[in-house]
Amino acid sequence: MGNIFGTLFRISTWGESHGGGVGVVVDGCPPGLPLSAEEIQVELDRRRPGQSKIVTQRKETDSVIILSGVYQGKSTGTPISMMTSNVDHRPEAYDEMRTKFRPSHADFTYQQKFGFRNPEGGGRSSARETIGRVAAGTIARKLLRLAGEVEIAAFVQRIHDIEMPERNGFPSREEIDANPVRCPDSAAAESMEKRIMEIRKEGDSVGGVIECRVRNLPAGLGAPVFDRLEADLAKAMLSLPATKGFEIGSGFGGTFSKGSEHNDAFENREGRIRTTSNRAGGVLGGISSGEELRFRIAFKPTATILKPQQTVTESGEETELKGKGRHDPCVLPRAVPIVEAMTALVLVDHWMRQHAQCGSLPVE
Repeated sequence: MGNIFGTLFRISTWGESHGGGVGVVVDGCPPGLPLSAEEIQVELDRRRPGQSKIVTQRKETDSVIILSGVYQGKSTGTPISMMTSNVDHRPEAYDEMRTKFRPSHADFTYQQKFGFRNPEGGGRSSARETIGRVAAGTIARKLLRLAGEVEIAAFVQRIHDIEMPERNGFPSREEIDANPVRCPDSAAAESMEKRIMEIRKEGDSVGGVIECRVRNLPAGLGAPVFDRLEADLAKAMLSLPATKGFEIGSGFGGTFSKGSEHNDAFENREGRIRTTSNRAGGVLGGISSGEELRFRIAFKPTATILKPQQTVTESGEETELKGKGRHDPCVLPRAVPIVEAMTALVLVDHWMRQHAQCGSLPVE
């Protein structure tokens, strides 16, 4: 199984949803970086279950422990290993699923690939695996801030058919976290929260779109062929549970434009070469342009719902299955910090690769 991500800044996640714990090993962090469990915990608290009434009520503190790679509050340059324990186990909720395949879940494909599966919580396909990504992403994000004051902000742009208005300004963490939906538009967030609660009462689920923006990213990160910046971002985002689509800049909407309407014209703005628009989303030819990076990720409705669904058993017998346990009626609010973490992991890796190849990044 592919459990490793990155080239120079590499992570390896481990653990299952209902095992003893989950964690990550980070390799490639330079020595001397101030680092504490407390600052990593801040990000883990943003993705943990039970934080509001619109997410799963599984009671996990997700308290992180740094096992190696940090001494006297600083990274040593050796692998950083971190873990959190799984505490609130309820395996009995998955008894029926030991022989029945959950619709739109990984049960069937796991069985086909390995001939064996762990039905409790989905094993490695569970979103609890992303704890390691968020912990590692906190380190990557800190390196980016120190290297170039790079800022990353992801937020919920749409839930079901409720969409926030187009926003040009860069949203702050305070605006995003001001409500449990993590949408920086308060009116839209209120409608989104109401919709999620209505769907939850019905025993159903909904999906939506998360938008991510990055500013202060220098020009020059990425490569023109297989290691295109947007390609690595797409792989990172589509490796997340429940994702079904990725688009950057104008995305699919750009297909309705003519080239004369879509092209980003260049201009000399106070001695700097910039573009008058940013339909490319901050990437040209696979390489960052210095403009704001903008992309969106589509998340499907949560697969496990509390309504009866038609399915089959492992022997092929037709049957019915009604989900049990504690599941998110909508994964997007908790996915925001995960998207930010994966963005940071891609960007810091490309930053290091650029520095290794060219010696330094363009400076102004």
